[in-house]
Amino acid sequence: MAFLSDTLARVKPSPTIAVTTKAQALKAEGKDVIGLGAGEPDFDTPENIREAAKRAIDAGKTRYTAVDGIPELKAAICAKFLRENGLTYTPQQVSVGTGGKQILYNALMATLNPGDEVIIPAPYWVSYPDMVLLAGGTPVPVVAGIETAFKLTPAQLEAAITPKTKWFIFNSPSNPTGAGYTRDELKGLTEVLMRHPQVWVMSDDMYEHLVFDDFKFCTPAEVEPGLYDRTLTCNGVSKAYAMTGWRIGYAAGPVSLIKAMGTIQSQSTSNPCSVSQYAALEALSGPQEFLADWRRVFQGRRDLVVSMLNQAKGIRCPKPEGAFYVYPDIAGVIGKATPSGTVISNDEVFATALLEETGVAVVFGAAFGLSPNFRVSYATSDEVLREACARIQSFCASLV
Repeated sequence: MAFLSDTLARVKPSPTIAVTTKAQALKAEGKDVIGLGAGEPDFDTPENIREAAKRAIDAGKTRYTAVDGIPELKAAICAKFLRENGLTYTPQQVSVGTGGKQILYNALMATLNPGDEVIIPAPYWVSYPDMVLLAGGTPVPVVAGIETAFKLTPAQLEAAITPKTKWFIFNSPSNPTGAGYTRDELKGLTEVLMRHPQVWVMSDDMYEHLVFDDFKFCTPAEVEPGLYDRTLTCNGVSKAYAMTGWRIGYAAGPVSLIKAMGTIQSQSTSNPCSVSQYAALEALSGPQEFLADWRRVFQGRRDLVVSMLNQAKGIRCPKPEGAFYVYPDIAGVIGKATPSGTVISNDEVFATALLEETGVAVVFGAAFGLSPNFRVSYATSDEVLREACARIQSFCASLV
């Protein structure tokens, strides 16, 4: 009898975490490594949020809380959804978890049965398919390539829906591409979903506040109120507020689903960190002006990286609407060889050779379900980004 479960064979470790870990190990060995794999802002958590956490500790807010969030935080989340998205929820419709990942996982665990299908536009965040598999469902990737600016079309969504489809996972702006759907583009998708009442919508809005130029963020239940009763609108404080390590995610949806998610959480982690919840309360309720400043910084970094990567031989890099990623196409270097003789047969080989020969760590596109590409996180300084992109340019120029 095998000791490890069959479930484990259905999933794989996170490639993004693996790249970051490898880069850190090489740095520890004294290598000159630039890590562009981690998806977290390089800014410090704002001071008012840190101070709120300290006050919570000093006030003894260090004990168990309600399983899926303190009442004050749930009220603040309801206020955020109304203020920013025009969505009305009650605290009974809100769940707070240990990061956005747990929120998504709880929902899938609470709803999926063997044979249930989940439509996932590709390229996708690496965890979506594996969470579906862990929950016993079947991921159905649908490729939205560079020709559609990495956005799923209504026709593609319609074609992917079957009687077994239970969820459609929607992520805008996207990890890994940064692609954001306009209201009209999203309306096209919601019109399809309105024709298929068995399909629920899981909207991952984690990068809502990281949008550039004149792009206007919108979310499915906002665009199509008819989807309100079968949409789980998910978000968190990790990206917008530079709180990745605090581990607070949240979602709002139908009471029956929220209760089911709470049942799952009660038997896994129980409540999120109490101190982190009070910090998140301040993040959502406190000053928001700094977000515009951060957006300007990220937009400048985006423009820098897109410009430099498009100057690299064999690389095509679209300009994304949001998040802090770019997803360059490297079809132009496939089949070429490095000076040492390594043939770039796919994007994983490209990423490995780039790291070994230049010290630049990126995540290969196959991890996100679309090749030949790689993902760059530009959540680091202009100086570091210039050096990294210059190394990528030199690497590509050396290929023959």
